[in-house]
Amino acid sequence: MSEAVLSTDLPLEGRRQGKVRDIYQCQTPSGEPALLIVATDRVSAFDVVMSNGIPGKGVVLTQISTFWFDMIAKHFGDRLQHHLISTDPADVKGLSSQQVEQLKGRVMIGRRAKVVPIECVVRGYLAGSGWKEYQQSQSVCGVALPPGLTQCEKLPEPIFTPSTKEDEGHDEIISFEKACKLVGEPLMTKLSALSIAIYNMAHEYARQHGIILADTKFEFGLPIDGDGKLILIDEALTPDSSRFWPADQYTPGRDQPSFDKQYVRNYLQDLVDDGRWDKMPPGPELPQEVVSDTLKKYLQALSGLTASELGD
Repeated sequence: MSEAVLSTDLPLEGRRQGKVRDIYQCQTPSGEPALLIVATDRVSAFDVVMSNGIPGKGVVLTQISTFWFDMIAKHFGDRLQHHLISTDPADVKGLSSQQVEQLKGRVMIGRRAKVVPIECVVRGYLAGSGWKEYQQSQSVCGVALPPGLTQCEKLPEPIFTPSTKEDEGHDEIISFEKACKLVGEPLMTKLSALSIAIYNMAHEYARQHGIILADTKFEFGLPIDGDGKLILIDEALTPDSSRFWPADQYTPGRDQPSFDKQYVRNYLQDLVDDGRWDKMPPGPELPQEVVSDTLKKYLQALSGLTASELGD
């Protein structure tokens, strides 16, 4: 297994580091201002970055996002654009041949945008923190649901549950009304409708390919010049931002096997339950077995959704 890429240090301006991605300001060969978004192999859970990564994970995320961006453009191009310009690091001015080689397969060159500081979460099934909340209040993120639902059951309709977007620390789940106060009701109404529509399209596609898309989150931006369509930014429908379940093993009433980092969350939750970790930084080092098995699950998602293999 190749060594994980945990950090980058490129000769470009504006470097900032998210939980998984390193972001730089750059220019395309034509001189267009853009962002270079590097998907590292870092892995985060409970909003904490782990001490070691999953080798190749960043390449998987980039391939899957690219696949979905193309599909979203075909279905929603009249209402929405995405940020992706290129995935070739050679299209960035100022990088050495060695740096280009290191970055192959794990970069997106994206249009600049004014980031909407809301994560747009869509839930189609009663899983994770939503299931825990439902057992206590018969609601998820303040959205009332029918009585008698079981763990991982399909919801009558997908629900939109926004949260704040934090570069560090924990994102905060907020009500739709609070999100409207933060960015305006017209924008949030549009983001909610778009997020649910994209989820429904992706859920139908994935289901036809033997995979259930249980939930996902999107991030959006506004054009810098204040004119034009909304921009879908960051990643799209990857195992880092979504729950994917094998459809042939789906049984409501229990936790589901998955093609995402739920495997990592479950391992970490055991550490929390045993008092060996308190969900605070620094994140613990993942055992080699967890690293290997998580990569296998990401590769299964890549193959099942896109019919391609790593590096294709």
